[in-house]
Amino acid sequence: MFHIEPETSRDHDEVEWLYDTCFAPGREALSSYRLREGVPKVAELCLAARDDDDILAGAIRFWPVLVGGTRALLLGPVAVHPTRQGEGLGALLMTESLGRARRLGWHRVMLVGDEPYYRRFGFARLDGVDMPPPTNPDRVLGLALQEGAWLGVQGEVTRIL
Repeated sequence: MFHIEPETSRDHDEVEWLYDTCFAPGREALSSYRLREGVPKVAELCLAARDDDDILAGAIRFWPVLVGGTRALLLGPVAVHPTRQGEGLGALLMTESLGRARRLGWHRVMLVGDEPYYRRFGFARLDGVDMPPPTNPDRVLGLALQEGAWLGVQGEVTRIL
């Protein structure tokens, strides 16, 4: 059983350790991290999952960005501790956080990831959305949280200052 709650300052160091554990060294050099620098995360959507022993098992974060001047959420990173993978926690974090985003009135969310994995949550390739290099355009995916939210939204992805 997992308990999913908004990430707090108590969770911060453990979440950073989890991301370091799950992702390759140098993860902060990726273009998506440049979009996050100096920008507060969307706190009500950043979730930490703990097991019954209060051990951090997974986490997900979201950041506001602009796509051609239109507001969107940038999802990521999402991580599940290697010893807890295969238990459905990643899917649980995804569906819980996306449901919260929808209820909070967000219209669109994007991420950089593997389409075969994220397709099951409704994500599809975003044509005409340009992430900073060196991002592979085939990995730029989006989900409309409200019908038609990505229609006509194109351009460069930039930080909200």
